[in-house]
Amino acid sequence: MSAAPVFPRLRWAPGLALAVAGALVAAGIGALVPVVPMLTIAVLLGIVVGQFRLPAVLGPGLALASRRVMRVGVVLLGLKLSLVDIVHLGWVAIVTTIAIVVLTFAGTLVLGRMLRLPGAEPVLLAAGFSICGVSAIGAMSAAVRAKDRDAATPAALVTLCGTLAIFVLPPLRGPLALSTTQFGHWIGASVHDVGQVVAAAQTAGGTALAIALVIKLTRVLMLAPMVAIASAVERRRDVAGAGARPPIVPLFVAGFVAAVLVRSFVPLPDVVLHGADVAQTALLAVALFGLGTAVRVRTLVTTGWRAAVVGLVSWALVAGLALLAVHLS
Repeated sequence: MSAAPVFPRLRWAPGLALAVAGALVAAGIGALVPVVPMLTIAVLLGIVVGQFRLPAVLGPGLALASRRVMRVGVVLLGLKLSLVDIVHLGWVAIVTTIAIVVLTFAGTLVLGRMLRLPGAEPVLLAAGFSICGVSAIGAMSAAVRAKDRDAATPAALVTLCGTLAIFVLPPLRGPLALSTTQFGHWIGASVHDVGQVVAAAQTAGGTALAIALVIKLTRVLMLAPMVAIASAVERRRDVAGAGARPPIVPLFVAGFVAAVLVRSFVPLPDVVLHGADVAQTALLAVALFGLGTAVRVRTLVTTGWRAAVVGLVSWALVAGLALLAVHLS
């Protein structure tokens, strides 16, 4: 009689343990090098580890980290958002921020399809660069049921460009003659991940950082409608092809919206908000490490030049539109 696995349901444990270990290492490095956000370090570490031939036993756990753990992190991200803070921005800032997301998403998507990027890469690049970086890529991947390899290149590119933004954008404040308020607005409207926004905006002080975060979180709020629209489009395609239809609104997106409403209308103790923030950061670090392991640098260098062109153009587009919005507000 052949021996069966003692815990067949824990086949994801080795890979998940590796992702957790990667997140812990990222936290340690982030404490030593605070200028680079922990989540950026996590995805970069995942990319490094992914260049080695990993045992197949790690696959289920890494996939679990990059999908389900990512979704829980996205739900908790909603607790950072208060509709009250967003309303205080004023209608001009709100409208221009929404316009930046929509125009960047559409422009990136069109360019990606023009350059014939494979699979779901165009829509994932569009989500990452226009909304909230790798978190948006993970959320959009679930909505369009993208394969891990489709998400790998967009995740690498949005991480690279977001990291470069930390070092490239602050020195431009002087030549562009931006006030503290304008600089915070520009960073919040153009930089991808929340951690990268913090790293770039804090160089101009607390006022710039506060404005940047509210503008950035307004962009994050666009995650729900953009993912819902993508899911609806995917649903229509499945109906036409008689395939299995995805839900109109993915469950984790509904959870994200619920978290936003709770944060906006329910007075939560600071200890709860702090605990949720720590948990959200930890979960996303685990997820981003897992997502990073799917990146193959050799493939990116040899065949990913078209995606790189799309990413760089999208980065320039969102920065340019954000600068225009600053002067309109």
